[in-house]
Amino acid sequence: MSLSPPFLQIAGLHFSHGPIPVFQDFQATLPPGLSLVCGDEGRGKTTLLRLLAGELKPDAGSLRLGLLDPLQDAAAWQAEVCWLDPRNERFDRERPADCFAWVAKRHPRFDRSRLDALLEGLGLVPHLDKALYMLSTGTRRKVWLAAALASQARLVLLDEPFAALDRSSIRCLETELAELAQAPDRAGLIADYGAPPSLPLAAVLDLGD
Repeated sequence: MSLSPPFLQIAGLHFSHGPIPVFQDFQATLPPGLSLVCGDEGRGKTTLLRLLAGELKPDAGSLRLGLLDPLQDAAAWQAEVCWLDPRNERFDRERPADCFAWVAKRHPRFDRSRLDALLEGLGLVPHLDKALYMLSTGTRRKVWLAAALASQARLVLLDEPFAALDRSSIRCLETELAELAQAPDRAGLIADYGAPPSLPLAAVLDLGD
C-alpha cells in the first residue's frame, strides 16, 4: 500500500530580490487545514505566498501540491491555488461582479452560493454597484477575501486577512476559516505577524524576527 504524498511540499527553495536573498534552501511540508506563515517585516511572508501562487518564480527548488507540479502543468496549478492580492490595481475600474467572474473563470469549483453568503456576512451587498476604486481599503480587501474563499481552490493563500476589517466581518471570516481548518482535502495558508485567535492551526512556518 503506497502512502499519499504530502499535501503541500516545498523543497530546496531559493529566491532573491535582486542581490538580496530571501529564501535559501527553504524546506516545508504542510498538511490539509489552516496553516500560518509568520515573521517580522521583510522576512518573506508575502513573497512566499507569491512564489506558491506562481506570481514569482523561484531561483531553484521545487513545489508540489499533492501530485501537481507548477513546472509541469502551470494551468492546473493556477486552477488549484488561489492568490488574490488586494493591492492589485488591475480591477480598479471594475465592479465586484467583474472580479468574481474573473476568479470563477480561473477556479472551476467556484461556489456562487458561498459567495452570496460571504457578501452578506462581510457587508458587501451595498457596495456591489461601485467600482473598486470607489471603495475603502477595508471594503476592497473584503471583495477579494470573498472571492478567494468562494473559489474552493485546494490551496487558498491569504495575506493578513484580518487587516482593516470591522468586527462583524472578522466574525464572518473566522467562521469561514474555522470550516477550512477542518477540510480533509483543502488548505489555507495565512501570512501574518502572529496566529489568529481562536482558530486551530495545522502547522506554523516561522520565518523569524
